[in-house]
Amino acid sequence: MKKESIDPKVYGLYDEYCHTLMDRRTFFNVASALAVVGGAGLAMAKAMMPRYAEAQTITFTDERIKARYVEYDSPGGTSGKMRGYLVKPAGGGPFPAVLVIHENRGLNPYIEDVARRAAAEGFLALAPDGLSPIGGYPGNDDDGKVMQSSLDAGKLFTDLLNGARYLKGHELSSGKLGATGFCYGGGVVNNLAVVMGTDLNAAAPFYGMAPATEEVTKIKAPLMIHYAEDDPRINASSEAYRSALEKNGEDFVMYTYEGTRHGFHNNSTPRYDEVQANLAWERTMAFFKKHLS
Repeated sequence: MKKESIDPKVYGLYDEYCHTLMDRRTFFNVASALAVVGGAGLAMAKAMMPRYAEAQTITFTDERIKARYVEYDSPGGTSGKMRGYLVKPAGGGPFPAVLVIHENRGLNPYIEDVARRAAAEGFLALAPDGLSPIGGYPGNDDDGKVMQSSLDAGKLFTDLLNGARYLKGHELSSGKLGATGFCYGGGVVNNLAVVMGTDLNAAAPFYGMAPATEEVTKIKAPLMIHYAEDDPRINASSEAYRSALEKNGEDFVMYTYEGTRHGFHNNSTPRYDEVQANLAWERTMAFFKKHLS
């Protein structure tokens, strides 16, 4: 089903499904009862579900990269240990490093693919799995979001912060660190910029919650902030964030992508906008190459 054929009400319901504990059965049942234009709500809802295998852009065996899972210590986190997906470019390094933070459901195949994309551009990339202390990404987003919601938010953030520190100090890292993330991960990246100060060299959050305005003065990293046009939940805080950054003379650029919805970079669902996602990614890679070289 083409994304243009999906009624806006189904997109709105899908956003609620992704960001609450609504389960798949309830999502389908509510969608089937919606009065929609151009088809059946249930069929539209089923078309919204991620298709990760079809969305892969860079394979695990791509000769430009080498990918593996790693474990590292995480003091103060959920269990004291963490696991992540580390992808290095071909060659001996050292490489500038990019942390990739997942959405609110753990390290799914889309985020692993994003890490491989970053490595193919010459960055040592780490995508931590915040669920690893309780068994790791379970293979589906429904269970993943339930697992992530069960975690202590502060300890989960600490686990991801420790991932940033591990990556920055990795033997293959140049010591220059950037961070990007999506949805929940975008909010984490904003807050990493607050907490890490000059230890973070560049940050590019995608449609993430802004940090508290009183914390913005702590940000030292250059920012490239990406927003979807139709994303009222996230965009509600964007202007206050912009004002705080301007007031404090921060180095930032903020883009809003015309015609897009929350999740437009994720190529596994119909929210994906190929043209705008490619533009945002090209900008992000150029931004990191400028600030991490």
